[in-house]
Amino acid sequence: MVDHQSPTLDLAFGALSDPTRRAILFQIGKKESTITELAEPHDMTIAAVSKHLIVLERAGLIIKSKEGRSFRCRLNPAPFKDVAEILEHLGAFWSDRLDTLETYFKNKNAKRGEAHEIVPQRKNNPQRRAEKDHPRPSKRRV
Repeated sequence: MVDHQSPTLDLAFGALSDPTRRAILFQIGKKESTITELAEPHDMTIAAVSKHLIVLERAGLIIKSKEGRSFRCRLNPAPFKDVAEILEHLGAFWSDRLDTLETYFKNKNAKRGEAHEIVPQRKNNPQRRAEKDHPRPSKRRV
């Protein structure tokens, strides 16, 4: 079992919390890449990508190696095992809880004689639409 209070795990989840860093990880997962190659699909400077790579490297998710005048980045699979184990444990926990809740409501509705029906979420949420029209300024940290 993974230590759920591990500082290493905190760094990994922190690094994975940013969509740009996740996109960079997917790129590196396809093939080892230089910093310049990683910056190309993103609308950011090499310096900005380097800052993201520092976060990923501190978390142990990537390994950078110097080749001549450039750095190549590759995935380090070890921390991903710990992250996957934690997510698997939490997934099982929530799955059990949601199954219990579903059973409770089925039994409650059966006692009342009501049919159990799953109500789909509304796609056109007015609040969500307002946020799209007037997005909040982002305060992203690298």
